[in-house]
Amino acid sequence: MAARILISLLTASLVTSQVTFQNSTGTKLRVDNGTYGPPIEEVHYYGRIFTTYTRGSYDYTLGVVVNETAETPYPSAELNLPPDQLNTSWNGIPFGSGNASAFISVQAVYITSNTSSRPETLWAIDTGRPTVHNAQGDPSMPYAQPGGPKLVAISLANNSIYQTYTFPASVHYPDSYLNDLRFDFNPNLTDTSGAGVAYLVDSSNEGRPGFIMVDLGTGDSWRRLTQDASVLRGENDVPSYQGHPFYLRQSGMPITWQQEGLDGIQLTPDGETMYYSPLSQRTLYSIPTRNLRTRDTDPLAELNAHANVSSHGQRGGDANGFEGDSNGLIYQLMPEHNAIYYYDPRDGQTHGFVRDPRIIWPDGASVGADGYIYMNINQLPYQPDWNDGVDGRTYPGAVLRCKLPENRTKIRSLYE
Repeated sequence: MAARILISLLTASLVTSQVTFQNSTGTKLRVDNGTYGPPIEEVHYYGRIFTTYTRGSYDYTLGVVVNETAETPYPSAELNLPPDQLNTSWNGIPFGSGNASAFISVQAVYITSNTSSRPETLWAIDTGRPTVHNAQGDPSMPYAQPGGPKLVAISLANNSIYQTYTFPASVHYPDSYLNDLRFDFNPNLTDTSGAGVAYLVDSSNEGRPGFIMVDLGTGDSWRRLTQDASVLRGENDVPSYQGHPFYLRQSGMPITWQQEGLDGIQLTPDGETMYYSPLSQRTLYSIPTRNLRTRDTDPLAELNAHANVSSHGQRGGDANGFEGDSNGLIYQLMPEHNAIYYYDPRDGQTHGFVRDPRIIWPDGASVGADGYIYMNINQLPYQPDWNDGVDGRTYPGAVLRCKLPENRTKIRSLYE
């Protein structure tokens, strides 16, 4: 009798609420509406906004926004190698171009302020590894050769390149992939010339990820934490996007998992700590930057770097790029949750910051001097190269922004 009464009550409730699978209006149950945090704005482009496109058949890889729906090549079309010059081969082995004077495939950009010794600069990292397609449309990525992968400094005052840094094969491997970058221009940094240091991410899908550092005064570069457990991809990681489990489905290849290792990085405002994690791990790590800067002339440099990695525990999902603010919070882009989380070093916990159904694969974020965080939405899991050649993206792409709390703003180094 009790069982029949329970079923009767449930039926009455459902009829009253008129709940269907696609519509939860009127339900008495708790509902996830997909949002929290400050309101998201669809940006109507003020100032200069730069965009990057990893190369396949695009005519250019670095652009500048000219209106709400269009960009032009930056700093000029001539500095973007045409698609038919992006790759070559040697004894049947595919390689990206070794051209150090033109862009092959720009992955990320970063802006630093004008100083007495340096103009306001757009820094760009070129992977040297374009995505190419065979006659059947199957994608692949050729290996890098010296000259192609590079760090490029572009003056925003006159829109011209004033410095290019390339890497020896002992630092940037053929299977390396430059992914993100941060800078510290403190002239008193240990193990540097005093002109500043760039910290670069090698996310290597093939399995040799790690950090690459560049002394901006000498051009010397070196590696740390190569294949440390904290930079390796998570084994057989299956994330969920918009409620669906995701496997990597590339035309002409077996179904597999996303392979990317070290991805997001962020310096603390004092420059003493680097926070980081792989794309396909759920754990946040950090390391003192002095361990990354120590040169190979110290025979214990690599041992000490591995020994000084700290784990800050799991954060509740896979994370893509990172960003930071003036209060020392570490923002983590969370494509599984259409959200941005932040790690607060003061309480050692990860917190939710903003969530919105429009945040479909946030890939790159930047905190501005106006107190907003800007995020690029590229719908990456729906691109053809990850879905058996089917393009499931909804156009156009977008840059979104939201206001940071507590008057937080862009990190301003005394030396930038």
